[in-house]
Amino acid sequence: MATTTILRPTPAQLAWQKGGLGVFFHVGVNTFAGKEWSDGTIPAADFAPTDLDADEWVRTAQQLGAAYVVLTAKHHDGFCLWPTATTDYSVASSPWRDGAGDVVQEVADACRRHGLGLGLYLSPWDRNAECYEDPERYDAFYLAQLRELCTHYGELVELWFDGAGSAGREYDWTAIGELIAELQPTAMVFNMGPATIRWVGNEDGLAADPCHYVTDSTDLNNYDADVIDIGDQRYLPPECDVSLRRGWFWQPGDEPKSLEHLLAIHDRSIGLGANLLLNIPPDRRGRIDPADLARVHELRDALHARFGNGQPATLTAAAAGIEAELSEALRFDHVEIREDVSAGQRVRAHRVVLADGTVLAAGGTIGVRRLHRLAEPVTADRLRIEIDGEDPVIEAVIVHDATGAPAPALPGDYRAPTEAPDA
Repeated sequence: MATTTILRPTPAQLAWQKGGLGVFFHVGVNTFAGKEWSDGTIPAADFAPTDLDADEWVRTAQQLGAAYVVLTAKHHDGFCLWPTATTDYSVASSPWRDGAGDVVQEVADACRRHGLGLGLYLSPWDRNAECYEDPERYDAFYLAQLRELCTHYGELVELWFDGAGSAGREYDWTAIGELIAELQPTAMVFNMGPATIRWVGNEDGLAADPCHYVTDSTDLNNYDADVIDIGDQRYLPPECDVSLRRGWFWQPGDEPKSLEHLLAIHDRSIGLGANLLLNIPPDRRGRIDPADLARVHELRDALHARFGNGQPATLTAAAAGIEAELSEALRFDHVEIREDVSAGQRVRAHRVVLADGTVLAAGGTIGVRRLHRLAEPVTADRLRIEIDGEDPVIEAVIVHDATGAPAPALPGDYRAPTEAPDA
């Protein structure tokens, strides 16, 4: 009988997946111009934060429980948050720090202080670079920028390549992949070129069940980007990106999403085995908006109330699954299951069942983590996890009692805009 080859994650992929939560920081000239996308003509001098505090940004991410952050080192407008040798359109031409500042360095230093991984977003689309219309010249330009970022700021956990604006454009992904392999071989590469992780397919922060880690394409939901046609099966776990606010850059008058909305995003991303990248955009001072900071702290407290005192079960093998025995009869309303995916994602479907046969919850994949919110609390001292799959390994079952904690809820108009408001 032929055996099925099950693809496995690299150690770096698995470490990234187990991290679970990252925080995005969108900041740049758009912050000061009331724009989501701009065309590269906003003067560099407009970048003028009065009290930029990268330590506050990263500390906020750390307090939320993030494992890594991703900074927009260059968005589509081409403005660079580091003093690059490739263009004058950077912080070196701004009044901030008298032109001697480096946002990337300040964030990198803060990440080291707070123990978080550093990721960098470098838009392939550049609306300021004069050489963009000459593919050969621009490829050299872009590689020089990428080399600076991969050389000067220590180890990177993620390189974020946004495909927006690049429909029909081919970049030199071979050379880009070689450079990453040379300088940052363990960095996750988001969704383009030599990708090792993929976009979930929307900017609402929502994965779906089943949440597959192996795919043969990143062409999801008609994404209008320079989509990778990888053509064969690869292990590409998804990342769910979403902003705390409606927009990606801080704008006056915008407000953070409700706590209930953010909890629902958590359960529909991390709770389905994907990673969540939550954008918290610094304001024109270069600080986290007080309303955003308060909402992040509410989210942290709510997550702790729901999942901070979980009770692990003792696991034993059983027919078609495992038995999960608790230390005593416990009341709980959430069940968390963790699959050991070091040998590949193997669970296709599963059910959470009481000893009397009552099915409490059911779903498709499990992955690195799966959260089930039960319709009603139950009290029990054992569960059975019934599993469909090829030799799966469950490494943990944890029950949680979230009595009194805020409940997740998606509003009716939760969808993010399909295009930039001023694109």
